[in-house]
Amino acid sequence: MELLKKLTEAPGASGREDVVREIIVAEMKTCMDEVTVDSMGSVIGVKKSAAKNPKKVMICAHMDEIGFIVSHIDKNGFIRFVPVGGFDPRVLLAQRVIIHGKQPLHGIIGSKPIHILDDAERNKTLQLKDLFIDTCIPKKALEKIVEIGNPVTIERQFIEFGDKNKFVCCKAFDDRVGVYVMLKTIQALKKADVDVYAVASVQEEVGLRGAQTTSFAIQPDLGVALDVTLANDMPGVGEHDHISTLGGGTAIKLLDSAAISHMRLVEFMKNTAKKKKIKYQMEILPRGGTDSGAMQRSRGGIPVVTLSIPTRYVHSSVETAHKDDIEASIKLLTAFLMEAHKF
Repeated sequence: MELLKKLTEAPGASGREDVVREIIVAEMKTCMDEVTVDSMGSVIGVKKSAAKNPKKVMICAHMDEIGFIVSHIDKNGFIRFVPVGGFDPRVLLAQRVIIHGKQPLHGIIGSKPIHILDDAERNKTLQLKDLFIDTCIPKKALEKIVEIGNPVTIERQFIEFGDKNKFVCCKAFDDRVGVYVMLKTIQALKKADVDVYAVASVQEEVGLRGAQTTSFAIQPDLGVALDVTLANDMPGVGEHDHISTLGGGTAIKLLDSAAISHMRLVEFMKNTAKKKKIKYQMEILPRGGTDSGAMQRSRGGIPVVTLSIPTRYVHSSVETAHKDDIEASIKLLTAFLMEAHKF
C-alpha cells in the first residue's frame, strides 16, 4: 500500500500533474521497455511482446484529480477560486487545502458561519461562489507566494482502517487507485503475446483529453480504462441504485455516459474472471464516464471496456475503497493481458 499512499497524497489537479507524473515515470522505468511523456503530459509506457505481429493493447488510467485554480485575492487576503473538475460544494466546507504557489501554502475553505445567516441564506443551496480560502496571511505578503492561476488541491492523508483493516481512504483515489492497479499489473506482468501500452493520462476530469490524444497516437487494437466507480451501498440508497458494492470484487463496466463497452470484450473479461476464479461484479453507471469514451472514438474506433474499482464518497476528500477489490482488479487485468492475444 506504500505506492498507493504516495500516489494519492501527491498533488496533481488537471493540467498541473507534474508531481504525480514524476512518481509514475519512476515506477514505469523499473518495468517497461520504453517510457515517454507526450506534449500534453500523459505518460506512455510500452512493454513489447516477442510475438509476431502482436496486437496493441492500451491500458489507460488518469493521473489528474479534481482541484481548483486561484481566481482572485481580495484586499484582506481571502482567496476566491474556480473548480477544475466536478466538485459538490457540500463536501468542501471546512476542508484543508494546499495552494501550490511559489511554495506550498496551507489554507482552509471557509464560508459565513451559520450563526449570522438569515433565513433566505440558510435555505439556499450552497454554491462554490459562497466559499473562499483563508490562509491567515495579509494580501501584501500573500501575493509574494500566491498568484492568479495557481492550482489548489485538497489536503488529506491516506489511511487504512475498518473491518480487519481491509479499507483504505484518501483524496484522489479517482483515479490514482486506477494508476496503482496499472502499475502493479505491469510490474508483475510476464511476457505477454501483446504489446502493452500503459498510459497515465492527464486532464480526464475536464473532458478525457489526455486519453484522446494518446489513443490517437498509439492506434491500439483494444483499450481498457481503469477508473473508480460509485459504491452507493450506504444508508438512504436503494439496492437498485448501489451501482457497485465494496468487497464485491472488481467491476466490469457495461456502460456509462461516455461509452458503451464492447460486448464481446465484456464477455471475454467475464470469462477470464470466471476461469481464474477472480471475484467481479457488473456495473452500469448512469452518470459519469471514463477514458474509455475517448479511446472508443479514436480514429476508426476501438473496442473498449472499463475495469472499475468500487469507491464510496467519490469526488470528496474521503474516497473509500476495499483492498480486496483493488487486488481483484490487478489479478483480472493481469490475466486479461496474458489472454488478450486470443481476442
